[in-house]
Amino acid sequence: MAVPKGKVSRQRRDKRRSSHWKLTAPALAKCPSCGAFKMPHRACAECGMYNGRQVIKVDEK
Repeated sequence: MAVPKGKVSRQRRDKRRSSHWKLTAPALAKCPSCGAFKMPHRACAECGMYNGRQVIKVDEK
């Protein structure tokens, strides 16, 4: 039967697990109509445009 040879310290265990939880920065694309940064394949939050069409009504501030 496979049995661990010895206790694995907390430091060694955590070093091994550290790379599993790294976050990646979200991909950003520029909106072709207003130039604001937005997530790809999403409507622009600034102007409400998606794929050359107005899909969201945005209130002017």
